[in-house]
Amino acid sequence: MDERRRIVNVFLDEKTVGRRSPEIEHDRAVAIFDLLEENYFAPTNGELGPFTLHLGLEENRLHVDVRDESDLEIFDFNLPLSNFRSVIKDYFLICESYYEAIKAASPSKIEALDMGRRGLHNEGSEILSERLKVHVEVDFDTARQLFTLLCVLHIR
Repeated sequence: MDERRRIVNVFLDEKTVGRRSPEIEHDRAVAIFDLLEENYFAPTNGELGPFTLHLGLEENRLHVDVRDESDLEIFDFNLPLSNFRSVIKDYFLICESYYEAIKAASPSKIEALDMGRRGLHNEGSEILSERLKVHVEVDFDTARQLFTLLCVLHIR
């Protein structure tokens, strides 16, 4: 793994994050852990890392603040959330159904909901990867973890 093209720390702007359920808090922690374990993050401007990311929401946009290991800003950018609105809404609805189902539903229903949840998560990750490529190149697994964090930020 090339240390110069990876994220070594990530922070969410807590003032943009609403109150989170234990399930969402768990998803956030797992996404950050998985992201830091293995990722690929290569700015298109040629900057080399390792990088620290600060993620937040500002006026209906995802704000990505890319910093060096010393937390000095390298560059930042915003992504409009309008491209994600529908998939995030659907993803939240199916997650809610999934979390309810794991309490009492049949294994086949839980599996069907989980497949739908993963499909929507993949769709959101692909959209995010496509929108990010103007600023940074990421691999699919990195996009998946970042999409999870975008969803956590989006919860009100």
